[in-house]
Amino acid sequence: MNYQKELEKLIEGLGKEQKVPSLLLHSCCAPCSSYVLEYLSNYFEITTFYYNPNIYPESEYTKRILEQQTLIAKMRTQHPIAFMAGAYDKDRFYEMARGMEHLKEGGERCFRCYELRLREAAEVAKKCGFDYFATTLSISPLKNAVRLNEIGLRLSKEFGVAYLPSDFKKKNGYKRSIELSKKYGLYRQDYCGCEFSVALSRRA
Repeated sequence: MNYQKELEKLIEGLGKEQKVPSLLLHSCCAPCSSYVLEYLSNYFEITTFYYNPNIYPESEYTKRILEQQTLIAKMRTQHPIAFMAGAYDKDRFYEMARGMEHLKEGGERCFRCYELRLREAAEVAKKCGFDYFATTLSISPLKNAVRLNEIGLRLSKEFGVAYLPSDFKKKNGYKRSIELSKKYGLYRQDYCGCEFSVALSRRA
């Protein structure tokens, strides 16, 4: 399935109906969210949901969440963007990762981490009455867009809230995120976020 084309079809349909739905957008970091916010804010009323209990150490978490808030404050978009912070429940991440600490980046541990964060987004979207939920994660060339969308669509059925399919790296989305990061002077981290990924990046 071409998830980007599915997204474009959905947006086209919303335009014909003259609807501006609410979207809870899980964000992994400010740089990755930059293009996604620029793009989707033309069609949705977005609340950026920062839920990333995987980030290590806590000082890095603080740095990234502040950078996300700073970006939102600086951006000028067609529809306003709100911000919501999830809990930094890092024990939940470590419990999830138990027994998979040794796995390489991009494997089962990462897929479980996708689900951990998307599940929280789906729960919050359901509880708060959002029309859709989505994630910025698919903008990264290092993230598995197929698995992300499979998880999102499955959670959509489980929670009864619509999931926004995506492959934001397409149509030069990743390239645009780099341009916007430079424009806004964003801090771009050199590892995904968790203790295991930082160890791997420092050995590389």
